[in-house]
Parts: sequence; C-alpha cells; structure tokens
Amino acid sequence: MAIAATISVPLTSPIRRRNSLIFAGSSSSSSSTVRLSFPKYNIAGLCPRFRISASAAASSMSTQAPQKVSTAPTSFLDRREAGFLHFVKYHGLGNDFILVDNRDSSEPRVTPEQAVKLCDRNFGIGADGVIFAMPGIDGTDYTMRIFNSDGSEPEMCGNGVRCFARFIAELENLNGRHSFTVHTGAGLIVPEILEDGKVRVDMGEPILKASDVPTKLPANKDQSVIKSELDVDGVTWNVTCVSMGNPHCVTFGAKGGQNLQVDELDLAKIGPNFEHHEMFPARTNTEFIQVFSRSHLKMRVWERGAGATLACGTGACATVVAAVLEGHTERNCTVDLPGGPLQIEWREEDNHIYMTGPAEVVFYGSKSHTGTAQHSPSLQNHRFKAPPPLCANTNPNTSPTRLSNHLLYGTVEEVQI
Repeated sequence: MAIAATISVPLTSPIRRRNSLIFAGSSSSSSSTVRLSFPKYNIAGLCPRFRISASAAASSMSTQAPQKVSTAPTSFLDRREAGFLHFVKYHGLGNDFILVDNRDSSEPRVTPEQAVKLCDRNFGIGADGVIFAMPGIDGTDYTMRIFNSDGSEPEMCGNGVRCFARFIAELENLNGRHSFTVHTGAGLIVPEILEDGKVRVDMGEPILKASDVPTKLPANKDQSVIKSELDVDGVTWNVTCVSMGNPHCVTFGAKGGQNLQVDELDLAKIGPNFEHHEMFPARTNTEFIQVFSRSHLKMRVWERGAGATLACGTGACATVVAAVLEGHTERNCTVDLPGGPLQIEWREEDNHIYMTGPAEVVFYGSKSHTGTAQHSPSLQNHRFKAPPPLCANTNPNTSPTRLSNHLLYGTVEEVQI
C-alpha cells in the first residue's frame, strides 16, 4: 500500500495561524488531511515548498514539484462542522491535555470511555487527560472538568488549569493580563495570565485535616498527618498528607534514610502501591521529594489515574506545604519537575497557595465522531521536537522518514479522516 504525504509551506501567513503545513495522505481505501501550524517559527523563511512521498512497503522518499494548497480564511476555533470534535492540545511542563470548547453545554462532549481512547498515545491523540471548558456555576466565569487517561474524574489539576486559562484566553480572544474565576471539583480557582504569558493560579488553601484529605492514617498533629510512618511493601516511609482539593501523599524519604535521590526511584514499581494503599480510600497522588536548599526542591510524581507524568501542579503545591510543615523549606520555593520548574508560594497572610508556570499550545485538531482518529505516518508521534531545520536531515544517523522528530513545535490545525 503506497502512502503519499504532501507538505506545503505557504509564502504568506494565514489569518491567526502564523505558519502552516498541509499533510495529505491517501490510500486505496481512505484519505486524510492534516494542517500543521508552527506558532513560534517563520517556516517560510527556512525552506521552499516541497513534497515528500513515502511508501509503506519500502521506506523511500523523493522530492517533487510543489503543489498549491489552499488555506481556510477562518479561525480554527470558530469552526463548527457537524460530526467533528475540535480540540486544542496543550501542555504544562509536559503534562499534556486535550482541551475541548464545551461552553454551550454543562454535559461533557466526550464520555469517560471516549476520553480513554483519545488519551491513548499509540491509537489516539495522546494525553494525560481531556479538559472541558464549560459554563460557570454559582457566579463563576467558567467551569473546568477533566477526565484522566484512565477515565476517572479528578477534582482538579494544577497544570491543567493553567492550560485551561490559556485556552479560554484564545477562545475569548483576550490579550495581555487577564484573570477569571473557575469552578472546579476542588472549589473556586482563580488563574491569572501574566504579561510574559505564564499563568499564576490562586490555588486556595491547603486541606490538612486527615479525614478531609482523605486518609485513614491517624492524625499526629492538630488533626493532620505530618511526617507519619506508612508501610509500603515492607518499607517504612515518612509521609505528610495534603489535599489541594485532590489527595496527595508527600514523602521526603524512607524512615532512617538519607536525602532521597528521586532519579533513582522506580516509579512504575512503587507508585501504584502508594496510589492504591488501603490508607487512602479515594486513592492518592504521590510526590517523592529531594531537597536542594531552603527554597529549591526536586519532585517526581505518580499521579492518581495517570501514572508517572512530567509535571503535577497540585502536587508541587502540596509538596511545598509538606516541606514547610516538616521544616525543610521556607514558603516560597522553586520546584523542579521532569518537565521543568514551577514557582510555588504559600502565603502566610491569606494561607493561599500561588502557583506560577507556563502553558503552551502543542497542536490543533479535529476528530470525526464516526471512528477513532487515524494519523499519517509522519504524525505518529505528537511530541514534536525542536529544532533541527525542517528542510534538512542534519543527523546522518537519523532516517529522513522519521519526519515527526524534526518538526519545530508543530501544531496540527486540522485533522479530517
């Protein structure tokens, strides 16, 4: 079966999407069109328009004369074709989400079962969760709901709410500094988009009462669980339990152990044992923390319902609370996660926690409601890397057919199957 992929870089920029590429795949039984948008780079200045053909039977490629491809004059987010689910994929420090405009209904447009399929990184779009922007409740501007990659619904997600804020700003065409109120399962959340594009979120007050976290571990200080002992598969860990509207178990190491070296942990092995421990009736997120200084921490996380992720905003907030309560740090800390740093402040004057970090667009897309999304060979891996240059294969050890590894923060603007 022969598969052809056409890449066309327009010499002029389309409205609201500064640069785009078109992938048109075809076979004897189906066809698809995928538009890629590159918001950070002037692709037209990097290389001329060109065409790439790939054969599924024999991995070969050849350049051909360019073909003119038309671009739609309207914004992607304004499209409302029947039978398609339009979405934008964002990430906050690598914690990635499918964002859906659901402002016209209080019922999610995707079921938990469908969310599991969408989040599958091999057969779906690939994400840690699906987030819905919905009408506000009780006077709030908006409501945020989220389905995890396993179909469960968490109360809130810190990285997700930053992505949500940037998504709302794009939907409402907001520029500059803005804040709004968001109803979540964890209560009222107030994100603020800053001048530099980062998002600062008032995450509210931490919940420390053991029964409200919830945890069955007995309280050992003012109804809270602080540096308490927890046996996990024969190893006794010192843990502090915090809720940011969702439960967290924070540990700085095993009893009697030295400073935890988080990069040496086998999260896939120990993470599920914490998550499903009988002491956590609603399961739990677990943060493993290494202390660098009074203002600098390193964190790895096993998320309830998602497993090991590159970042967890509520987990970073819970971590700083636990670090302060155990005497490791001051109230303003940088927390390094696998995906990058977050700035967390637990203010003494109002007892609120403020999280500041980035949220970035990955790509735009549409999925037909009639079947599972399919991808052309060059779009199998949506975690596009930057840069080498798009037009040149600068690494002689890398096959030019692995085009997805050479896209410059590519953003899929339209997928039609």
